[in-house]
Parts: sequence; C-alpha cells; structure tokens
Amino acid sequence: MELRQLLYLVTVVDAGSLSRGAVVLDLAQPSLSRQIALLEADLGQRLLVRTGRGVVPTEAGEALLIHARAMLDISRQARDELRDMDESPAGRIIVGMPPRVALGLSTSLVQRFRERFPRAVITVLEGLSVALRESLIAGRLDLALLFDPAASPQLTFQPLMREKLLLVAPPASRLPAKVGLAALANYPMVLPSAPNAIRHLLDSVLNPRRIQLQVLAEVGAVQTVLALVATGVGCTILPESALRASGNEKLQRAPIGPPTIWNALMLATPVARPATRLTRGTAQLLQELDFRQR
Repeated sequence: MELRQLLYLVTVVDAGSLSRGAVVLDLAQPSLSRQIALLEADLGQRLLVRTGRGVVPTEAGEALLIHARAMLDISRQARDELRDMDESPAGRIIVGMPPRVALGLSTSLVQRFRERFPRAVITVLEGLSVALRESLIAGRLDLALLFDPAASPQLTFQPLMREKLLLVAPPASRLPAKVGLAALANYPMVLPSAPNAIRHLLDSVLNPRRIQLQVLAEVGAVQTVLALVATGVGCTILPESALRASGNEKLQRAPIGPPTIWNALMLATPVARPATRLTRGTAQLLQELDFRQR
C-alpha cells in the first residue's frame, strides 16, 4: 500500500468516477484503474463498486477512506512544516496579556516579532488573567501571559517571573520595615475587585489564616487603585512592577511577611493544539523579554 495509491482512491471517490478522477490527477484512466486494482489486491478487499453513475466505495473502501484521508492530511502537514523551515512563516498569532504587562512589554515584543517573522502578524489582546485563561482554553488565543493561573489539564505553564507583594500606602504614611500577615488587617484597603489574580492570591493566603482585611473600596484597574492610594483613601497590596508602571515614586511601600506572598507570571500554552513554528517562535520571544524592566 503506497501513499499515492491512497491519494488515487480518495480522488476517485471524491470525483465520483474513474474517468473524472483521472482528469483531476492528470493520469491516464487505464493507469489509474491498474493502481486501484493493485491496492485492492494488496489488501485483499474490493474497495470500489461500479454503478451506472460511476463508482461508490464498498464497506471496506469506506473504512480505508477514513485512514487514507488522515494519512494524506498528516503527509501534507509534514510537507508544509518542512517547507516552512526554509523560510519565514506567515500567518497570525494572538497573544493575551494583563494590561500592566502589555503596557510595558508590547512595544519590545512587537518590534522583535517583526524582525524575526516579517511575513506574519501578531495581535496583542489585553485582559484580566482569569478572562485570558478562559479565552486560551476556548481557542481564542494562541498564547497568554497569566498571573497565578489556576491549574488546568488543558494548559501547560512555564514560569517567567516571581515578585513579592508589597503593602503600598499614601505618601505621608509611616510603614514598618516589614508587615506581618496578621498586621495587614490594621490597614484600610483599596483592592482590585474580583475576578482578579492578585485578589485571588490574597484570599488564598489570608482566608485559611482567618485574616480579614478592612476593604474600603474595590475597583477594577490597578492604576485606579494606585490613584486612590495616592490621594490618601487607603492602602493596597501590589507587586513592585505595578508601582513602577504607575510612575508614582512618592507612595510608601513595605514588604509583607513572613511568609512572603509571591506573585507569579506564567506563560500558558494549550495542550491540545499542535504548536506551529510561529507559536514556538513567539513563545521563545516572550521568554527572552526582560519582565523586570516593565
């Protein structure tokens, strides 16, 4: 059984007759008939039945067609991938990022992507980690950067960066050198509203210890949280990179712990979808970025 014989069989069935199949394949009909006969002899099964309108597959032919189509698809994919190795791949890739990551890294990512893949297009979509995770599982994203994502058998994760969470206070505040977990309950808080990766992380650490924060306000965007803290409304809990992105150097900050609460940024990829050269290359670009310079 040869791959070309399987191609002949599929073409004839799709065309509906040997004569039309021969035209599609640009092959003499007697030669095509002989190849089909050799395939039938090799398998010991009748694969096609002639009718007044052409040919139809037998039960054995229907069974073989399923495998033949799959084998031909795999053959085409292998050929395309090998061809792709000798040239810059084309296509589009969609990467999801939390807003504060996208703000600091999108320019570097797009510039490096254009240099490495001049024939391809990259789309950067911003959103909260929870929503990005759902979009990645649903197939709307190819890759995503996520903060502290929940485990999923549908995704694989690669750590890119870890940061300590800090207590952040208004400019006139006096903070100790370090703030224990229980002491966090003494500070009025402005926190990101759920669903939010930092809020989920805090709840997972504080709730088992029965530490309840004084939450004065909840807002969606980290920049709004910091603006409220800057006006003296209350304190908040964020990683250092969020403060750098805000540009507000007057805010007071202190490390939390022990134990330290770590905020992890992960590169998430879907398990079920095969990785193309473009997705592998983009994932490598993301791993090469300096996340601490955001």
